[in-house]
Amino acid sequence: MPNTRHEINLIDSFEKIPVKIFNTPALGSAFVAVEIADLIKDRQRKGQKTVLGLATGSTPISLYAELVRLHREQGLSFKDVITFNLDEYYPLEHDAFQSYHSFMHRHLFKHIDIDPSNIHLPNGELPKDQIKQHCQEYEQMIESAGGIDLQVLGIGNNGHIGFNEPGSSLFSKTRLVTLDNSTRIANAREFQNISQVPRLAITMGISTILKAKRIVLMAWGMKAPILARSVEGQVTEQIPASILQQHNDCTFVVDEIAAADLTRISSPWLTGECEWTPAMIKRAVVNMSLKTKKPVLSLTTHDYNENGVGDLLVEKGDAYEINLQVYYMLRDSITGWPGGKPDAHIPKHPERSHIQPKRCVIFSPHPDDDIISMGGTFMRLHDQGHEVHVAYQTSGNIAVTDEFVTRFLDFAVGFEDMFGIDNHTSKEILSDAQRFLARKRKNQVDTPEIRAIKGLIRRCEAKATCRYVGLPDTRAHFLNLPFYETGTIEKKPLGEEDIQITMECLRSLKPHQVYCAGDLADPHGTHKVCLDIIFESFRRLKAAGDEWLKDCWVWLYKGAWQEWDIDEIEMAIPMSPDQVMKKRFGIFIHQSQKDMVPFLGTDSREFWQRAEERNSNTANLYAQLGMTQYAAMEAFVRWKEL
Repeated sequence: MPNTRHEINLIDSFEKIPVKIFNTPALGSAFVAVEIADLIKDRQRKGQKTVLGLATGSTPISLYAELVRLHREQGLSFKDVITFNLDEYYPLEHDAFQSYHSFMHRHLFKHIDIDPSNIHLPNGELPKDQIKQHCQEYEQMIESAGGIDLQVLGIGNNGHIGFNEPGSSLFSKTRLVTLDNSTRIANAREFQNISQVPRLAITMGISTILKAKRIVLMAWGMKAPILARSVEGQVTEQIPASILQQHNDCTFVVDEIAAADLTRISSPWLTGECEWTPAMIKRAVVNMSLKTKKPVLSLTTHDYNENGVGDLLVEKGDAYEINLQVYYMLRDSITGWPGGKPDAHIPKHPERSHIQPKRCVIFSPHPDDDIISMGGTFMRLHDQGHEVHVAYQTSGNIAVTDEFVTRFLDFAVGFEDMFGIDNHTSKEILSDAQRFLARKRKNQVDTPEIRAIKGLIRRCEAKATCRYVGLPDTRAHFLNLPFYETGTIEKKPLGEEDIQITMECLRSLKPHQVYCAGDLADPHGTHKVCLDIIFESFRRLKAAGDEWLKDCWVWLYKGAWQEWDIDEIEMAIPMSPDQVMKKRFGIFIHQSQKDMVPFLGTDSREFWQRAEERNSNTANLYAQLGMTQYAAMEAFVRWKEL
């Protein structure tokens, strides 16, 4: 069984529900899978059936994959298992890709030996006047099965469990509900656009969930704010997950990102003894500075004592000396030379100066992450004479609307007609594409030809961006990693071919600097898979003894959805107002991604708006801490495993 991290005596924490924290979702999922497997085997030995309550969404996918593995490799049988799913969209056909009926069969049921008659899901196909009776029968079926032995839950960004939105009654049962708009926006990643997301759903009620003998809630990634409120805050129907505090056998299983706002992680000095490393000192002082709205150098002994950081004074001494230490850490992270300053010896500079110019590779998960996430740094590296390459990891084809493709098809057909080009193959491809789009059914997956056209559109935009920065076409590398090419939002796991392609790219370029997206808040999951591929590639290259690695540093940037916490930042690149505008115009080159695009995530703003606000906020936070006020800043953290 995998070990959790951050084990702590809960007497010293603020958590009212036990929370187990794992390095990765995979480890957390394996832990839950073992508990489920042990429960099934224990009840089988007693001649009893196991009743499981199951969740859907991206959170339990790795759990179901692990259960399937246990079935295939260790003989775990589901013949005596009865399942009840939490919820289903309404109205939605069973065979729709986005239905939870389809999801469960795709990820679990069709891969195990469960009796189909033991599978129960709310029915999203029934006429509306039959739903109330259906919900009552669903409750009765759960009771007839002996109640749920173990209920698996996820958590929404607004604290919903199942589809019990904020305000749901503690006494609610299975019923038809209206989905909160924030939930529909969050789930739009599964649909082409927000208008296709159903407005209603059938869900087990909170009372139904609380009747389960055991509850395990899983949370990965950017759920930290709501997770902390759920386990450390007051019980309130406005945060349905907080009601789980009233259950006598509930555990939250989370990864490190989701646990980030728990007091024992964010402010461990408040929960008991703390090891005062330089990073911990920086975090405590930065948090205190922002909370008190004082620059770092203005913090006093009184501030330390009033904010629970008095132990730091006992261990390290004078407040002003500690302030200076943190001030210098912040100051030394700011540089206008992301590739290192030539002919300069600056001991505390984030980057090395002795390799000049550097060969730099920017890995871009989608064909626009380079300019959106680090456009200012991208341009500065080129302007300062470094050899910059961009490796576009995926085609990004699912994020191009059909309407945008139609526009380009009309142009291509008109171009051939205008100049009398009579290419039979070309005309046939264009005609087939036009016919497919004209007849395309709701939620139908694009043909390979349409996906290729969408990928070509994004490739052309990416090349135009590189030219805008000043790079020749030979510096743009399109990896087209196979894991991405499913035609749907749901991707394949990373595969050997993805790793080999990435290793070949790195070996051919032998970079001194690599930039890659460390943004795991990407709602598509693409960034995480892309990062895992890069990390695994580097580990293999290191194991193989590649000599060039000794001169290679890896910097992680964040994407369009978030920024590094200010105390984590190790290199901050300031930008002038003119540089901010130049970056904006670079983002505008990606015309297929302007306005409302498919699978945008929970934030309806355009990418340039998100990027500018994020970069401006970083600069403002540095200024609040007592640093120089800049218009904007891009931030990076170094990956030190190399």
